Amino acid sequence: MQLLSGKAVSEVRRCEIQKRAAIFAKKQGRKAGLAVVLVGDDPASHVYVKNKIKACEEVGLASFHHPLPGNSTESAVLRLLERLNEDPGVDGLLVQLPLPRHLDSKKIINHIRADKDADGLTIENMGLLFAGQPRVSPCTPSGVMEILRHYKIKVAGQHCVVVGRSQIVGRPMAQLLLSADATVTVAHSKTPDLSSVTRMGDIVVVAAGKPRFLGVSDFKKGAVVVDVGIHRTDEGLCGDVRWDGLEGHVRAATPVPGGVGPMTITQLLENTLILAENRG
Repeated sequence: MQLLSGKAVSEVRRCEIQKRAAIFAKKQGRKAGLAVVLVGDDPASHVYVKNKIKACEEVGLASFHHPLPGNSTESAVLRLLERLNEDPGVDGLLVQLPLPRHLDSKKIINHIRADKDADGLTIENMGLLFAGQPRVSPCTPSGVMEILRHYKIKVAGQHCVVVGRSQIVGRPMAQLLLSADATVTVAHSKTPDLSSVTRMGDIVVVAAGKPRFLGVSDFKKGAVVVDVGIHRTDEGLCGDVRWDGLEGHVRAATPVPGGVGPMTITQLLENTLILAENRG
């Protein structure tokens, strides 16, 4: 079984991003900048934001951290986004999810200017993606595509099964695979006999959000398995896929940790740079 290391792909991609970032800074007289808005005290979100700030520094992007208390009103968050939308030093802007329950995530995300939407999650950018004309693509699905490209996993003409239909991963993942000429099936919690569907997949992307949800019996022999999930358990980190028995059965798989996770932040860096280059 081939190990599809997102960490290794990320290292290669970040070297390329660093070179492009230096060219941008020399040409424009400033670094491309990413602003992150974090509302509340979710521990995992704080870790993610810390890693994003560190990654920006490593590749030569400016980072702007805007923490807000968990009881912030919707109007306070929107006012901050309006200010960042107009800030000429901010090329990419994102709001760290999940937001506190009293806030309307869709309304807040869509208050980000589409040409600064580093996550690619606004209605305008999702529409461009589904029209086959993406400005930038959501980070995790585009990171999956980079892993497949790096390891020369053929996508065109393959039957790809995506398990999950979220706006952040499942739906854009299916669209990117379609754009790469795959035949795509989207399965989810209401799909009857899920295993019979996943066993049809030459490539199976598992984004179910449930720890150790699928195992060897859910994949056909020779399949490529991409595990998008990451969960903290008493035994440590795990994904949506149980690894027991995969060796010798599937052709290739992404590990957890070290698989898709590192590519998500790398694609965020690339999206920020793309948006900065587009703005000039």
